[in-house]
Amino acid sequence: MGKLIHSTKLLTVGWVISILSACSMTNDAAPVEPVQSTTSRYDLTQMLKQVQMNSAEPLDSGAQFSPNKHHKTLVNYVEQMALDLVDTMQTELDTSIAVTSFVDLDASLNNSSQLGNQLSESFIHQLQKFGYGIVDFKTTDQITMNPRGDFVFSRDIEQLADQRIASHVLSGTLIYRSNGVEVNARIIDITSKRVVASSNKILPYYVLNNADIHLQRASIN
Repeated sequence: MGKLIHSTKLLTVGWVISILSACSMTNDAAPVEPVQSTTSRYDLTQMLKQVQMNSAEPLDSGAQFSPNKHHKTLVNYVEQMALDLVDTMQTELDTSIAVTSFVDLDASLNNSSQLGNQLSESFIHQLQKFGYGIVDFKTTDQITMNPRGDFVFSRDIEQLADQRIASHVLSGTLIYRSNGVEVNARIIDITSKRVVASSNKILPYYVLNNADIHLQRASIN
C-alpha cells in the first residue's frame, strides 16, 4: 500500500512538471506582440516630393507684400535718399540747387504725378537740413493778393526770374515696378550736365497707399 501511494505521488509530480514544461514551451513559441510606438510615422519620400512640387510652382508676380503693421513713411525714404546724395556729392557745400518734379520714365519725360511733386517738396527740406543752398525758382518777384489768398508761387514762366539762379538741379525719374515705384534721383551740374550725386530707392506701394498718394499723372498747366 505504501508503495502504491509513493508511486501515485511520483506520477502526480511528474504530471505537474509535464504541464509546466508544456506551458513554458507554449509561451516561448507564442509571438511577442509588437509595442506600438507613440511616434507618428512619416513618409519621407512623399514629403520630399511635396516640397519639390511646391518649389516648382511659379510665384504670383502680381502678389504684393503688404505688412499689417509698419512704421515706414515716405519721409523716411526721402531722408535715406538725401543721405545717399550727400554721401556721393562731388561738389562744394555752398552749391545752389534747384529741385524740380520727378517724372515718369517714358518717351517724353514731361509727365509727373502727385508722387513726383511731393518728392521734390520733401527733398527741398532734406537737403537744406544738410546745409546745401536750395533755390525755389517758383518764387515770383512779387506777392499776388486776391480773395482766395496771398500768393508768391507760380508756374507761369513769365512771372519767374529770367536769369539763372541755381548752379545745380535735383530731379529724377519714376519707374513703376510690381512691388513699388523705383525712384532714381540725381543732382546735375546745369552747365556741364555732369551728375555730381545720385541715389536709387524703391518706394513700396503699401507706404504710398498709407500716405494717400495717388499715382495718376498730374495735370499741370
